[in-house]
Amino acid sequence: MDISIKHIADPAAERCGCLVLPVADGGKFGALAARLDQAADGQLARLVKSEHFSGAVGKSVLLHNPSGVAAQRLLLLGCGKPGATDAAAFRKMVMHALGAVQTTGAADLVMLLDDVATNERDRDWQAQQLGLLAGAAGYRYTHTLSKPEPGSRLKKVVLGSATRPSAATVRALDEGRAMAAGANLARELGNLPANICTPSYLASQARALAGQHPQLHCRVLDEKKMAELKMGALLSVTAGSKEAAKLIVLEYRGGARGARPHVLVGKGITFDSGGISIKPGAGMDEMKFDMCGAASVLGTMSAIAGLKPRLNVVGIVAACENLPSGTATKPGDVVKSMAGITIEVLNTDAEGRLILCDALTYAERFEPQSLIDIATLTGACVVALGKHASGLFSNNDELAAELLAAGNHTHDRAWQMPLWDDYQEQLKSNFADVANIGGPGAGSVTAACFLSRFTKKQRWAHLDIAGSAWDQGAAKGATGRPVALLTRYLLDRARHHKAAD
Repeated sequence: MDISIKHIADPAAERCGCLVLPVADGGKFGALAARLDQAADGQLARLVKSEHFSGAVGKSVLLHNPSGVAAQRLLLLGCGKPGATDAAAFRKMVMHALGAVQTTGAADLVMLLDDVATNERDRDWQAQQLGLLAGAAGYRYTHTLSKPEPGSRLKKVVLGSATRPSAATVRALDEGRAMAAGANLARELGNLPANICTPSYLASQARALAGQHPQLHCRVLDEKKMAELKMGALLSVTAGSKEAAKLIVLEYRGGARGARPHVLVGKGITFDSGGISIKPGAGMDEMKFDMCGAASVLGTMSAIAGLKPRLNVVGIVAACENLPSGTATKPGDVVKSMAGITIEVLNTDAEGRLILCDALTYAERFEPQSLIDIATLTGACVVALGKHASGLFSNNDELAAELLAAGNHTHDRAWQMPLWDDYQEQLKSNFADVANIGGPGAGSVTAACFLSRFTKKQRWAHLDIAGSAWDQGAAKGATGRPVALLTRYLLDRARHHKAAD
C-alpha cells in the first residue's frame, strides 16, 4: 500500500478514485464539506437528507460521479459529535472508510480530515494512525493459497491537508507506515503453517532482514553452541523434535558505539503440541501462533531499521518446536538453566518460560538499558484480559509506565498485572530450585514470577500476548501485535536520549 500526505489547495479539483470527507452528527458539514457541497451545487446536502445520513461514527454514504468534483466517488464519513472524537472513535472512522472504499473498486483514495479534532491527540497522531491502519488494511495472506481470491484494487492512500504538512507530521506518517510494515511481517510469519515456518525459516528471515538493512547484523546459534553455553532449559524443550532449535540474534546499531542497547526477547515456539503433556486436539492448529512473540521481535526490528532512530537495539529469538517423542522431556524431569538454576518440569506444556529463561540469561551479555520479553505465554492471561490488552509485568515501575504509554499512544494497549513476591511461593519444588508451573491459580502471574528469577539484575518487563497475538473464528489470523507498542517505545527512548544530549 502506497501511503502519503500532501497539501491539497482545492479538494474539488483533486482527481482520485474516492475522496473521503467527514460529516458530523446530524449531517452537519464542516468547512471542507461545505466548500465541496457548494462546488457540487448542493448535491451533498441533498444526499445527506435523502439517505437520512446521521453522521455517526462507523457510518458512511457513497456518491458516484459527484457534480463539480474531479473525484470519481465521494464518501461522506460519519465523525460523530464535533469535539467529541476520541482515539478509539478516530480509529473506527478510518477503518470504516478504508473498508468501505475497498469494496468500491477505487484504486486510490484521498482522506480530508482537517475538520476532525481528536481529543488529547494532535494532527501528528492522526497521521501516524492513518499510516498504521492503512498499512494494516493492505495485508492479505496468500502464501499457501493456490488460487487467491482477487483482492481490493485500492493501492494508494493519501492524507490530504488544507495546509502544508509539517516535517513532524510527515515523520509521524512514516512511523505509522513502518509500524504497519513491521506488524504485517509479524502477521505473515504467524500465519504461515508450522511445516514452513520452522526455527530454520525464522533464522533465514532474520538473515534476510539483515541483508536488506546495513545497520542490522545477524548471527544464529545452533544447538551445539547452546549446549556449550549450558542452555539446558531451552534444549529440554526441543529434545523431542527433529527440527533443530535456533537462537537468533539481530542487532540494530543506530546509536553511539558502546551505548547500551535495549533488548527484545521473543518466544519462538513454531509449533506447540504441549510435548508429553499433550494438548487437546481441538484448536491445536492454532499453536502455530506460539511463535508470535518471536515474530513481533522481527517485525519491530524491521520497523526500527527502516526508521533509523539513534539508539542500539538487540532482538533475540529463541526458536524451537515442542513435540512428544521418545527423546522428549518428561513431567518430573529436572533440567539446569544457563543461569545455573535447576527447574523441575511438572508440565511440558509450560515450555515458553523454559526457552525464555535461557534467552534472558544470554541477553545479560549486552548489558541492556531495558530488557523486554514478548511471549504467547499463558492461557490464563487470555482469561484475565481477553484479546484487547496484552498483559504487562515488570520489576521496574518506570519501565512499565513507558510501555503503557507507548501502548496507549498506538492503541496497541497493555495492562499492568501484579508481580508480587507472594506468588513466588507457588513455584516451590521439593526436587529443584524452582518448578516450572505454580498450580491453577494466577497462572499468568506465576509464569512472570518464574521469569523474574532470571532477570533480577535487569530493568525488565514481560509482555504476555497470548490473547492479543491472534484472532480466532472467521477472522482467524495473526494480529501483528505488539509491534506498534514496541516500536513506539523504542522511538520514545531515542527521542528521550536526544533531548538529554
